[in-house]
Amino acid sequence: MGVYKFLSKLWKNPKRDNPNYKDHLIKWRREGSLVRVEKPVRLDRARSVGYKAKSGVVVIRSRITKGGRKRESTHQGRKPGSAGKVKYSTKKNLQTIAEARCTKKYPNLRVVNSYEVGDDGKYTWFEVIMIDCGNPQIFNDKHYALLCTDKHRRRVFRGLTSAGKKGRGLRNKGKGAEKIRPSIRANKTRGK
Repeated sequence: MGVYKFLSKLWKNPKRDNPNYKDHLIKWRREGSLVRVEKPVRLDRARSVGYKAKSGVVVIRSRITKGGRKRESTHQGRKPGSAGKVKYSTKKNLQTIAEARCTKKYPNLRVVNSYEVGDDGKYTWFEVIMIDCGNPQIFNDKHYALLCTDKHRRRVFRGLTSAGKKGRGLRNKGKGAEKIRPSIRANKTRGK
């Protein structure tokens, strides 16, 4: 069994198979919500979604709180039960939110892809792979060159990453997916 196959097997059920998983979570809880890391924890997954160990490629670990989201409070009078503040789920998935927060903190970097590295009762952690398009090793690399063009600027906020496309329903084609393209809003939100 090769090393990457072994690593992927280790992360199929990390709570049972990975002896360091619990220690990781204890350490990550004490850290901030966005932490730049030297190397990815899941090397097999990172390489499969576009990571290369070279100058200009950065890995950020992002922590997202689980559960529903609150809405802004209304400024008109009404009773609290009708105010509509709590018990709302997000329209985006947590992975897309993690990518967007990384982009806001590091505006000179672009998101390539991301993947989940752990979760507990309160948080979910994602590792986000980002590239620096100003680095010559990046814009001369044929795998990253397309992401350095202007049409991929702010791609996270337009739902163009893999997690963003999944959240928009673009993994489905054909029958049952008629109201998804060109976008959800173009079809008056009938798609999802």
